[in-house]
Amino acid sequence: MSSLKIDREKKIHIVAEMACSHDGDEQLARIIIDGAGNAGADSIQFQVWQAEDIMVPHHPNFALLKRIELGRDVWQRLAEYTLSKFPETEIVACIYDPASADFCARFGAAAFKLHSADLSNPELIRHVAQLGKRIDLSVGASSLDEVAQALDSIRKQSSCPVWLMYGYQSFPTPTDGIHLDYMRTIRDLFGLPVGYQDHSDAESQAAFWLPAAAAGMGVDAVEKHITHDRSKKGVDHEAALNPDEFTSFCGMIREIDIARGSRHPRPFSEPEIEYRKYSKKSIVAARDLPAGSQVELAELTFMRADELGLPPDRVYELTGRKTRREIPAHSIVRPEDME
Repeated sequence: MSSLKIDREKKIHIVAEMACSHDGDEQLARIIIDGAGNAGADSIQFQVWQAEDIMVPHHPNFALLKRIELGRDVWQRLAEYTLSKFPETEIVACIYDPASADFCARFGAAAFKLHSADLSNPELIRHVAQLGKRIDLSVGASSLDEVAQALDSIRKQSSCPVWLMYGYQSFPTPTDGIHLDYMRTIRDLFGLPVGYQDHSDAESQAAFWLPAAAAGMGVDAVEKHITHDRSKKGVDHEAALNPDEFTSFCGMIREIDIARGSRHPRPFSEPEIEYRKYSKKSIVAARDLPAGSQVELAELTFMRADELGLPPDRVYELTGRKTRREIPAHSIVRPEDME
């Protein structure tokens, strides 16, 4: 198991997953890239492959893959377009073979996603690990032993950062199949940052509130599909948000990020100080207390006052002592009022 320290203080990393929503059209891919970049995604994820490298030619889906695949020259142009127009947005390359990994490394991919299908593919894992970039390791529908073996293969080659990306990859995913709590298990077990890959029905509110729930649980990254126009019902549209929806999605995650704050205690903010003054109870006189009288517990009470005095848990510092002055009923009682 890895002992890599997790940075809990950084913001949630938003990955815009283009997948195959480009439908094999370079211009549609550019629309998707613009949607991700303008929304402020931290990463956009390219799926870079050639059909003949990842699927046998007699597979029922081979013809579809050939129809929608983008050539290396197109991916090169898309990478250049992304890095020039949105320099703050990194490219994550989802790859399935060593040649694609090498190609993406040359065009400037900042990280590599390894699909859960390749967790038991030590040759590919080792090859990608040698490139030294961050690896987003998909662990959905994988056993803990498979995850551990994949991490072992990585660590034999590299100390590169590894994120565990969890998602049940059904399109769309039914809510009862998501199993959010399991992310905590894999995070704690392997000591690595964990991300949530959402595949909820993009036509439902769950496409927003389930990632929001994951963000509130403390994940380090959220991956969400984006498309050019879901109404066209192209490839990978079921869980994909349109560009305007993706902008709203990013805004939601950023607001949750702000609300999460820090695990560490912090100084009270000005509004919190004012709230404490208004809401916290102070020790006040229950009745008029003459000067020189000995104060008993029954003569003190706890109320909100116009200023903040001693808290109720310090009342025994006052009882049994004599007053130095007259203290009117409902006035704050302080230690300096006592002999």
